[in-house]
Amino acid sequence: MQENRLAWIFGSSRSGSTWLLKMLSDLEGVVPIDDPHLGHHLGVWRPIPLAWAACDDPPDLSTLLDVKAEEPGYFFAERYRDAWQEPLRQLITARFEAQATDAGVEDPAGAAAFVVKEPGSHVAPFLTELFPDSKVIFLLRDGRDVVDSWLDAYSEGSWAIPGGAFPVNEEGRIPLIRWLSAVWAHRSRAVKAAYDSRDPEARILLRYEELRNETEAWVTRICGMIGVDAERVPEVVEAHRFEKLPRTGRRFFTRQARPGGWRDNLSNAEQEAMHEALGDALEEFGYAADPPLAAAG
Repeated sequence: MQENRLAWIFGSSRSGSTWLLKMLSDLEGVVPIDDPHLGHHLGVWRPIPLAWAACDDPPDLSTLLDVKAEEPGYFFAERYRDAWQEPLRQLITARFEAQATDAGVEDPAGAAAFVVKEPGSHVAPFLTELFPDSKVIFLLRDGRDVVDSWLDAYSEGSWAIPGGAFPVNEEGRIPLIRWLSAVWAHRSRAVKAAYDSRDPEARILLRYEELRNETEAWVTRICGMIGVDAERVPEVVEAHRFEKLPRTGRRFFTRQARPGGWRDNLSNAEQEAMHEALGDALEEFGYAADPPLAAAG
């Protein structure tokens, strides 16, 4: 795998990244890597999520990579970077190439592009430092819609339960909202740092809301950055129109495409808790921070 042919889709989960990857996957020469969860293995959260239910004022969210880097016993300690960095690069590269081979790519090293959708995007700076010539697609979505979508996933009968989610009870909704809000803010800032580390020709920032409205134009632009022929983009985009997707709605993986649905789905108290937890992050990323609350119960 040539490193300059590696592109990451970073951002928060529940931001349309699966939809984007599926469209890119249908284009000639693209090797899709869907949810390797590198971030969840390399970037263990600190403190644990329980803190958002057990503490009135949880500490700032971080990862072990942030707080343990100077401790010599920590596996990824900075003082031993020369020992672990290159083997880790080789491990990730070999793993991606193995998946390409399994998918029928005769020469993974010559593939036009490896596109990796990484939901654990809080380690985006770590991964882009590990692969300095890789490219970054920063897919940004309003944090309130992200929180709303994940809250729906943590409900009885949802698509996420077999994967480790759980049906949250009424008493747990606000602590979960506070935790999910903190995660969105932390991940968005981490991805922005990774995005800022790239030259302009090796990065794209797009908002989910823009991708919904101008899908063909944005997919074409991404093709230009990752070096993939864009001739089939119109038919691919048409085939993956949201309106054509099967089994959409509440508790399904593909839930809703309409921005702002959180106003209808979260109570006033939940909206207040969410805005408090998101703090300055909404305005920082270009979203109105304090709209009128809905009249939800």
